[in-house]
Amino acid sequence: MSATSATLETMVVLIVGMLLCVVLALAVVALVAIPARREGREVLTAEGEEIVAMAKERTQDALDKTGEAIVATKDKVSESIANSASKEPATAPEGGSASSASPATATSPSSSAATPAGRAAGDTPERRAS
Repeated sequence: MSATSATLETMVVLIVGMLLCVVLALAVVALVAIPARREGREVLTAEGEEIVAMAKERTQDALDKTGEAIVATKDKVSESIANSASKEPATAPEGGSASSASPATATSPSSSAATPAGRAAGDTPERRAS
């Protein structure tokens, strides 16, 4: 029997055991909580109800704050994009449009796609001559 087979069998046994524990827990809840609820008894104590209410309130507060932060960030990004778009020159540079730039100028000098074969990034003929 290989190590992979033994590991697989161990994991299957572990997962089946965990599923049995979950089924047993659900059975206990069904036997205890459901009949108590039908009789009119509360599942949680007054203190438990209070804790749940506080948790719901905190969750709502966190969602409200997160929503405000997202809106503020979106506004800043939109403003930044609008400002950078208004600063770009309206005319194309001599010799063609801005989109006709060579791939070497469009990427970083350390990019392997922009570096011709046999040359290191930043290696120019002038640099090699010295």
